[in-house]
Amino acid sequence: MGEKNLNSDVEFIKALSEILRKNDLTEIEVSRDYGESDSIDVRVAREIHAAPVATAAPVAAAPLATAPVAAPAAQPEDPAQHAGAVTSPMVGTVYLAAEPGAPAFVSVGDKVTEGQTLLIIEAMKTMNQIPAPHAGTVKRILVDDSAAAEFGTPLMIIE
Repeated sequence: MGEKNLNSDVEFIKALSEILRKNDLTEIEVSRDYGESDSIDVRVAREIHAAPVATAAPVAAAPLATAPVAAPAAQPEDPAQHAGAVTSPMVGTVYLAAEPGAPAFVSVGDKVTEGQTLLIIEAMKTMNQIPAPHAGTVKRILVDDSAAAEFGTPLMIIE
C-alpha cells in the first residue's frame, strides 16, 4: 500500500468517524478494495456512557434524631485510572490466547515479567502483541476474548 493509499485511508477513517458521531451510531464496519490483492477492513466504534439516573430522596415527616447516618455509597472505581492499568494502544479486536482453543496468555493471579505478552490486538489484519509494561501480578482482566477495544480502553490491572 503506497503513501497515497495510506493518506486516503486516514481520510476515509476520519470520514467514518464523523458519520458515526453525526448519526449517533456506536459502530461502523466497512471493507474497501483497491484491487485484486489490496484491501482494507475498517471498524470504527465508540463507547456510549449512560447518563446517571437521578433518584428522588425520601421525604421524612419528622426528623429522625436517633437514626444513624449512612455513609454515601462508594463510586465504582474507574479501571482506566488505576495505577496498574494496561490500556489499549490501538483500536482493534482483543484476543486473550494465541489461537482459538489455546490457553490464555495470562490469567488472574499470574505473575508476569516486563515485556511478557499479555494478549493480542488485531488491527487492520495485523496481530499486535501487547506486552506487560511492568512486572507484577495480574489482578483483573477487564476485557473478554474477541471483544472490541478502542484506544485507551483498560484491558487489565497488573499490580
